[in-house]
Amino acid sequence: MAMHAPFQTLPEPLPTDPMPLAATWFRQAFDEQVQRNPNAMTLATIGADGRPSARIVLCKEIVADPGYLVFYTNYRSRKGRELAAHPWAAVVFLWDALGRQLRVEGPVVHALPSESDDYFASRPWRSRLSAIASEQSAPVASRRLLEERLRETAERHGAPDPFSAPDDDQEPGLRLPRPAHWGGYRLWAAAVELWCEGEHRLHDRARWRRVIAPAGDGRFQAEPWQHERLQP
Repeated sequence: MAMHAPFQTLPEPLPTDPMPLAATWFRQAFDEQVQRNPNAMTLATIGADGRPSARIVLCKEIVADPGYLVFYTNYRSRKGRELAAHPWAAVVFLWDALGRQLRVEGPVVHALPSESDDYFASRPWRSRLSAIASEQSAPVASRRLLEERLRETAERHGAPDPFSAPDDDQEPGLRLPRPAHWGGYRLWAAAVELWCEGEHRLHDRARWRRVIAPAGDGRFQAEPWQHERLQP
C-alpha cells in the first residue's frame, strides 16, 4: 500500500516569488520518484471556436528565474493549432503521493530554435523518428499504416527498422534533424497556485499573480508578484 505523505502547510509568511518553491517541488517529485512520470502535467488550451481542451504533456523544465515552464510537441497538433489561435494556457501538476498540486497560467511562446534542436538531439533515435513520421492529431486509417509510415521514415533516413533493431542499439550514428513542425514552448507564469493537502480537508492554498508584457525575442517583462492565501 502506498504511503501517504504527512500533512503539510505552505510557508508562513508566503514567499514573494512562488517559482523557486514550484521548482523545488518539481525536483523533489523526480528525486523521490513519486510516480512514473513525475513531470506529467495537464495542459489546457482554447480553440479558435472558444472551446477548451486538455491533455497530458511532459514538462521538461521549470525555470524559476525569470519564471517559465518548458514543454515540447508537434506544432501542427491540436494543441499547437490552439496555441497559435490563443497563445495562453493553463497547466496542473498533481503529486498525489506528496499531497501537492501546482497550477500555472500564462502566455505561451515558442522556445528558441537552438533549444528545440538541442533537446531533439538528446532524444532516443526511435523517438526522433516517431516525431518526424507522425502528423500528430491527424486521422490514420489503421495502426498498420502508422507503423508502415514509421518504417518508411526510417528507410528514408538510413535508419534501422525501429521494430526489429536490438534494444541496446541506442544510437546507431544517425543524423536525424529536428523537423520544422516540432519543437518547444515556454509557458510564462502570470498566475501560480500552490496547494498542500491538509488534515480534515483543510487544505492550504495560495495564489500569486503578476502583470507581464512582451519584451521581444520570446521574453516578457514582469511586475512584482502579488499573493494571497485562499480558503480550501
